[in-house]
Amino acid sequence: MHTLVTTTSSDSHTWNLIYLEHLLKEWGHEVTNLGACVPDRLVVDECSRLRPDLLVVSSVNGHGANDGLRLIRAFRAVPELAALPAVIGGKLGTAGSASAWAPRLREAGFDAVFEDSEGILPFRGFVDRLAARVQV
Repeated sequence: MHTLVTTTSSDSHTWNLIYLEHLLKEWGHEVTNLGACVPDRLVVDECSRLRPDLLVVSSVNGHGANDGLRLIRAFRAVPELAALPAVIGGKLGTAGSASAWAPRLREAGFDAVFEDSEGILPFRGFVDRLAARVQV
């Protein structure tokens, strides 16, 4: 399974992306890591070009929810990306938990939203279920 890992345009953190890249590789994925401060258009263009099985957006700067809403709307506006699974997680806001943002992010087009406080197990479960469907 090919997974594209990125952060949002305002997030300059990279350790989270490196962690996810290595974790996904351990789980048997091919990974493309776009790095930090990735413009929305580049995420959309690279997903259109590479056609990954999953888009993972990770944020730790507290602006992930706002940036993620803008990104997923641009992403879902492209017909060939409309059904591509996309998830977001990390520190998505500066006040409260990600669960406050989760409904809006899912409504906008993310397939799942992961809170950093929940640990990696919910993400692993999602990825494993998706991988099982992709391999069929």
